[in-house]
Amino acid sequence: MPTPLLRLVVLYGGASAEHDVSRVTAAHVLAAADRSKYTLVPVGIAKNGSWHRNDFAAAALEAGDDLGNSLPIDGPLVDPVAVLTGPGEQETVVLPLLHGPHGEDGTIQGMLELFKVPYVGCGVLSSALCMDKGMAKEVAARADIPQCRWITLRNEVDDPAAIAARAIDELGLPLFVKPANMGSSVGVSRAASAAELDAAITEALRYDDVVVIEESVTGREIEVGVVGNGLPETTVPGEIVPGSDFYDYEDKYVTGSAELVIPAAVSDEAAAEVRELAARAFTALRCTGMARVDFFYEEPGRGWLLNEVNTIPGFTPASMFPKMWEATGVAYPDLIDRLVESARSLHRRRARFSTEH
Repeated sequence: MPTPLLRLVVLYGGASAEHDVSRVTAAHVLAAADRSKYTLVPVGIAKNGSWHRNDFAAAALEAGDDLGNSLPIDGPLVDPVAVLTGPGEQETVVLPLLHGPHGEDGTIQGMLELFKVPYVGCGVLSSALCMDKGMAKEVAARADIPQCRWITLRNEVDDPAAIAARAIDELGLPLFVKPANMGSSVGVSRAASAAELDAAITEALRYDDVVVIEESVTGREIEVGVVGNGLPETTVPGEIVPGSDFYDYEDKYVTGSAELVIPAAVSDEAAAEVRELAARAFTALRCTGMARVDFFYEEPGRGWLLNEVNTIPGFTPASMFPKMWEATGVAYPDLIDRLVESARSLHRRRARFSTEH
């Protein structure tokens, strides 16, 4: 009797401001996954939190039809535990493609841990750490990884006016203001005056209780892809040349005016240095599976400065993460296979740990 195909549950959508980005990611991942290896089970999470098994997308994949550029939240309501754990005769691996809160922040990872389901990507701790830009910066600082200067503001703990005045005094203008627990540049603003800084803080507080205020860095935006568990592997670096003042949501997902340069035009020595720093950041933040590590390159100046670590990076064929792996010699479908095997390997290893005295 032939071995059953591995059941790959692809989670997408979610109750965050990055819901639409996740639907785009899922459409492309499902189209690229090798159907000779996997039974693909697309599961969409609506903004209200309901779970839907997208049988229409699954049937379209089997028929070889085009899924389009974005996957709708469609199909019958399902019980989350039942759809995640599966019927039993097939091994299941979950691929969470849930950008932002309630998906990239350790919450869904905790659920998967409770039900002992192997899943792609970082675990609970590293997901939560990397999602919270303020805490990630604290950990990276302890690991002596160079970063730009920043100040963290906690709503109802800190005085926003006092923090704003301190930021201008210590960091200067212009400044960048970000919700700590958000991605895809949602809620991010550039502030060139005290009035703009106040408005930027108000905007960021729409999305989170914690806000990170960073100095403006005049440098190139360079990224590195990382996969692995104990010994991370890295990609050649890629560069983003923004089409606007900074690489914002419109630039990423609407206008597409940013230019992606892979590999980045840096010296061999600089490329080796940033790849080593990416691996260090990945390890310091307890990452497993995958991440995209973003840097500023200040030349001449301080050199490499860590920007942030994304544990569920954009995964369309046009996204930096798969494009950097392709330039490093790993094709898109092979990258999916590698991530799935990494999840299975880590799950097997952790299953051996004793819970008894």
